[in-house]
Amino acid sequence: MNFSSVNGTSAVTGIQRDTFTTAVTKNVIVTALCISINYINGTLVHTFRKHQIFSSNPRYILFIHLVINDMTQLLLSTLLHIISYALHTINASFCLILLTITILTTLNTPLNLAGMAVECYIAICIPLRHAQICTMKKTYILIGLIWVASACSILPDVFILLATEPLQFFHSKLFCSRDFVFRSSYSLKKRDASHIVCLVLVWATLFYTYFRILFTAKEASAQLKKARNTILLHGFQLLLCMLTYVKPMFEQGLLYLLPTEHLAVRFACHVIVQILPRFVSPIVYGLRDQTFRRYMRRYLLCKASTSIHPENDTVSHIKPTMKLH
Repeated sequence: MNFSSVNGTSAVTGIQRDTFTTAVTKNVIVTALCISINYINGTLVHTFRKHQIFSSNPRYILFIHLVINDMTQLLLSTLLHIISYALHTINASFCLILLTITILTTLNTPLNLAGMAVECYIAICIPLRHAQICTMKKTYILIGLIWVASACSILPDVFILLATEPLQFFHSKLFCSRDFVFRSSYSLKKRDASHIVCLVLVWATLFYTYFRILFTAKEASAQLKKARNTILLHGFQLLLCMLTYVKPMFEQGLLYLLPTEHLAVRFACHVIVQILPRFVSPIVYGLRDQTFRRYMRRYLLCKASTSIHPENDTVSHIKPTMKLH
């Protein structure tokens, strides 16, 4: 995953750079998108915290973990984008911290989507065992395993960097990109291998859960249709997230079609790969889910709610097999 931006690459290599007006315009667009998406996501988090019906449901816990994770990733990737224009180079140690957290949160997203797809499958296809399988404790264990799996992908690169680079490297200034920091050939090969493994496992999980839901009992047709649509949206979101893993090929394909638009293509890739996937999360549950939408709209425009109180949440709690899918 390469977080080099349009202007940052040119600053390092001395190739064509954006004009001041273009650079400001691009950063304003990226910042506005980041603020807008994180405002909606922040409203989702606030809604989750205010009502017990969400905090006691494993499905919503997994979803809000995805939202917080995406908020962090979007904030840091936007910060790196702006830094590449404004400062070009920053302290290597500070860059290492930013990159490590950003890569961790990026790797978390597809794994979290896979976990949500499995929960959706259990709720529809094994409803009688849903309460025993999808407990609060197991949900938090799953979230912990997601972070451990992501850490196992990036921490070896950090250890190799600490072992191979001289002390002066960490005090130097450099352009904050993964390829400029994790420079060893082992890191590059391991990154490609881990991306392929993650891609195969997550897609296999989504395909399996989708087709099992597709062929489940016909008497659950109403929930079945919603569940299929939810898995399809997860697949679309995952497809966007996986563009991160194939960004070089995706970028080269666009450059082949538009060979003279290097800067525009790289900026478009940043928006498509880093920002657009984070826009899908609020749609999947924040807008499609009736329960979340009913509570969320009271906070979205900063309106105080007087008709719904937290103490009534437990009364309105409905079995997960009847919602969301």
